[in-house]
Amino acid sequence: MVRKACAALCLLGIGLCLGIFGQELFSFSSANAQPQIPGSTPFGAPTTPVSPTAPIPNALSLQPPIDLGQSAASLGQPTAGQSPLYPAATNPNGIDMGDGFIAMTAEEAVNVSVYERANRSVVNISTTTLRPESLFISTEVEGNGSGIVLDQSGRILTNHHVIKGSKKVTVTIFNGDAYPATLVGQDADNDIAVLQINAPQNVLFPVPWGDSSNLRVGQHVIAIGNPFGFERTMTTGIISSLNRQLPSKTKHRFHSLIQVDAALNQGNSGGPLLNSRGELIGMNTAIATRSGDNAGIGFSIPINTIRRVVAQLVATGRVVRPTIGILQVFETDRGLLVVNVTPGGPAEQAGVQGSRLTRRKNRIGVLAIEQDVVDHSQSDLIVGIDGKVVKQSDDLLGVIEAKKPGDQVVLTVVRNSQSLQIPIVLGAAD
Repeated sequence: MVRKACAALCLLGIGLCLGIFGQELFSFSSANAQPQIPGSTPFGAPTTPVSPTAPIPNALSLQPPIDLGQSAASLGQPTAGQSPLYPAATNPNGIDMGDGFIAMTAEEAVNVSVYERANRSVVNISTTTLRPESLFISTEVEGNGSGIVLDQSGRILTNHHVIKGSKKVTVTIFNGDAYPATLVGQDADNDIAVLQINAPQNVLFPVPWGDSSNLRVGQHVIAIGNPFGFERTMTTGIISSLNRQLPSKTKHRFHSLIQVDAALNQGNSGGPLLNSRGELIGMNTAIATRSGDNAGIGFSIPINTIRRVVAQLVATGRVVRPTIGILQVFETDRGLLVVNVTPGGPAEQAGVQGSRLTRRKNRIGVLAIEQDVVDHSQSDLIVGIDGKVVKQSDDLLGVIEAKKPGDQVVLTVVRNSQSLQIPIVLGAAD
């Protein structure tokens, strides 16, 4: 695969540590599982929602959910009994929220409205793992993270690293009721997992799904989670940057991450990142830190990635990744030089050319020695994909991994000083 030729990258100037049940996952500290604090307030104190009085002006309609068939058709849809967002009436003394509370600013009104709508969609995930202490002795370690109600059938979204290696997973919903969870499917490369609980529909409040394709730096965001076991804690901030990349322990790189400055700490992993309409635009997954605690640099998996992965996890329990059939490339200052392609794979079938092995005779004195030499002169140089410039391997992989098997991409290559457009239908990786 192309990954074999990816240049090793490192992140400079940041002390990076990660504690996930005592194990390291990737180079950034994950906003993840943390032993519960003795004496802390028990999880599940119910929140009384504010009764809406009017819809938000200019509020956009909710994005439709992914289509997973009848059994999963409710993913991303608002639920009966779930309060819509509202600004209520404005008066000279502030914004009347309809329950006697007066918000003094529009931002305050939005924050309160989003929390009242979304907090019941956030769950606490408690895990039990075994940590080896010696050859014959293991100790049980408890941790906690966050999760998101996907639908009223009891599917729960969280990070893979929150439940990785757990022998027992318990989901506690907003009213304090706890349910044992089973695994529906997981994708370690994208750090996404889906759990299943058996809870009544009337206590499950799915969060509506948004769209991460049109986010903007500076956009207001809201995070809700369970940092250090403190349930359904809300923090606010802005999108600091887009399309960030991070390494992972699976030798995969996270692409297109959302960087935020909202406070995220250990235990926030798996919690929602929301826009001002209360729509899910990402799932909080990691922080950059020297101390292990919030430093104002957090990262979220975008909802469009989640939508694509969850569809496969719910349908089959696993993710089938697309492949372009290029095994190895060299990174040059002009683009990616194709070295090897998969025999019979999508790239070879489309006509992409790699390097050739030739035999040359070298004479040393009276001896003639034959050597196998790799000839790169006929290799295609990849300079673009789907109209986007390709300068390094991650540029190519980022586009491919946003696709699914059967999708078509168009490579722009330079061959014999001529620019060519090569359409390729992506295959399915083993």
